[in-house]
Amino acid sequence: MGHGPAVRRRKLGEELRKLRDGSGLTSGEAASRVGWHQSKVSRIETGRSGVKPADVARLLDAYEVHDPQLRALLQALADSAGGGGVDWAHAYRGLLPPQYRDFISLESQACSARTLETSVVPGLLQTPDYARAVTRAALGGAPPDTVDSLVEVRIARQEVLRGDPPLVLSAVLDEAVVRRWVGGRTAMREQLRHLLEVAALPHVRLQVIPFHYGGYVGLSGPFIVFSFPAISDLDVVVIDHLTSSLYLERREDLTAYSAAFETVQALALSSENSLDLIARAAREGPG
Repeated sequence: MGHGPAVRRRKLGEELRKLRDGSGLTSGEAASRVGWHQSKVSRIETGRSGVKPADVARLLDAYEVHDPQLRALLQALADSAGGGGVDWAHAYRGLLPPQYRDFISLESQACSARTLETSVVPGLLQTPDYARAVTRAALGGAPPDTVDSLVEVRIARQEVLRGDPPLVLSAVLDEAVVRRWVGGRTAMREQLRHLLEVAALPHVRLQVIPFHYGGYVGLSGPFIVFSFPAISDLDVVVIDHLTSSLYLERREDLTAYSAAFETVQALALSSENSLDLIARAAREGPG
């Protein structure tokens, strides 16, 4: 378990160590090649010290790692682990807590996300009006400017679904998500129509677990599993709490949550039947 940057540093260090081992170099030999002291390489590999993207590039050159996708990913991880992240998010740096900035960074680097939501529409699928209603409810008496800025952030995050390549999103929603009318009739109907539109994208899979299934493993709370290109060991589970986020990186945690997601996917209606349920909820309205 850990805070986002600590998780990133540790996983980045582990991957760099594996690449060094694969190159046949000792940590002392690697340090000599790039002109560092051996202790610096050791601190990076154990996650005790951050590393700049340019320094990651030097290490990868020393290890003769030329895969452009792998190099780009590891340098991006170095940037986020050191406090960097998504360019547009810097404009909101004073507003967003560190955990949220870490989350945005993970989301922007991932190749896929599997999410279970039991109460609200996932942020990547929210409309502005729905997002505003959820944010107001969550933050109580927050100033309107703060709410507006947080809504802007949520909508900006959705660019990952339009990237090249886009984030592959698999979302399972409890029926409560589409039956709880947040923000009033107009906002909620717009939100439900938006779900139908986004679900038509080839890289988005949306399913609903209907009420009649009763209890299931996901009722303990929502979660997200991020997966990353080229390196499965970088996968991480994120569990949101009211005031913070919990990052789970142990292999047994990833295995447990991946299995839980497979279970709820199997319980859920098919994508086609899920969209029929959402369309029906939009027609019927609250009540």
